[in-house]
Amino acid sequence: MAFVSAHVIAEELRRRLPGLGKKKQHKLLYYCQGHHLATFGEPMFRETISAWDMGPVVGQLWYEERTGEVPMNLEELDEATLNTIGYVISRYGALSGADLEHLTHSEAPWREANRSRRPGESVRIPNESIRSYFEVADEDEGDSQTPPPDSHAVTTWLKDVNPRHAQQSRPRDSIEALRRFLSAGD
Repeated sequence: MAFVSAHVIAEELRRRLPGLGKKKQHKLLYYCQGHHLATFGEPMFRETISAWDMGPVVGQLWYEERTGEVPMNLEELDEATLNTIGYVISRYGALSGADLEHLTHSEAPWREANRSRRPGESVRIPNESIRSYFEVADEDEGDSQTPPPDSHAVTTWLKDVNPRHAQQSRPRDSIEALRRFLSAGD
């Protein structure tokens, strides 16, 4: 399995989700990297992910797309990578960029990196932090038959969450776990 560029992964995400916004694209890239690291023990793409104000972002991709310096992508995606992308889209694809921002802000990799970050700046999120978080999350969700939450449900659940409380614990992204997490704040 060889690492590819995040540009190739982003291209595949846009192909599968026409009209994909930038914020949502970067959160889906984070989830692709996380689930791939947890499953295969190595990154899906070579670029780093950083904690930004809006959550995890692939900074190099963000800047290259913003300045129009997008490299020509000739890399092929292997079956494992395509399967991870499909899994991430089925699990998180119905959520909005704002929903995904809220979820990533409640997860350990972003929170831990964010501790040393000043507003408006970025700090790299180590792949090891992402891998260890997703290994635990994948183990906890391994036997679940619960469908992923939709955008409306997440928005409803998160609308009254106290942001300070949300940073103190680590919710899972299943419907039951989000309900337990949100009811704990009542």
